[in-house]
Amino acid sequence: MIRYLIIDDEPMAHTIIKKYCALLPNLEFKASCYDAIEALLYLNAHEIDLIFLDLNMPKLKGFEFLKTLANPPKVIVTTAYSEFAIDGYALNVVDYLLKPFSFERFLSAINKVISSNATSLNHDSNSDTLSVKKHIFLKQHNSYVQVELASILFIEASGNYTKVVTDRTTISIREKISDTLAMLTNRDFIQVHKSFAVAKKHITSIEGNRIYIQDYVVPVGKMYKGNVNGLFGG
Repeated sequence: MIRYLIIDDEPMAHTIIKKYCALLPNLEFKASCYDAIEALLYLNAHEIDLIFLDLNMPKLKGFEFLKTLANPPKVIVTTAYSEFAIDGYALNVVDYLLKPFSFERFLSAINKVISSNATSLNHDSNSDTLSVKKHIFLKQHNSYVQVELASILFIEASGNYTKVVTDRTTISIREKISDTLAMLTNRDFIQVHKSFAVAKKHITSIEGNRIYIQDYVVPVGKMYKGNVNGLFGG
């Protein structure tokens, strides 16, 4: 579970964030703080994985508060002020949500948190604990599907949609293949055609301009041959 804390002086902001979080699994609400001093007192006594942080608050501004934390948790900034975005990324903020933000934009920020958590665990763990589940949320029609990255075989551009083919099902999402690939890790996936990207671990064999993955055959485009050759030093 990702334990989260909301720090914002506007009650409506707390309501919206809690509403969005309630739509997603693995997010556990811990507390609402209405200024940075209250948040500091809470963090001194509790473990938190994620902060939703407003910038323009009384007593202590958002980034000033963030600079006081020796080991800050993941932070998603939620603010009406776009001019401070660069400062936020300098402080390793995961994402910067400009109010008012949609659920889709909020979901994108949560996916970044999940991805960064999984990457940190993989870097810090030994081989015995590298089986940490990594997952993302994908929007299919009017629902949000949680998908384990390890289950994805390949993705395929299909008109205005991208098909995400897993070892159990196929999910169609209204995203460009480039945007979908950006949600995945370059270490685990490679683009092999203008319309296809594959999971390296699921490749069964490569024969000429074809990649075999289970019962599927994925074409290799001329422009992407170098990506494929890089898999075996060619």
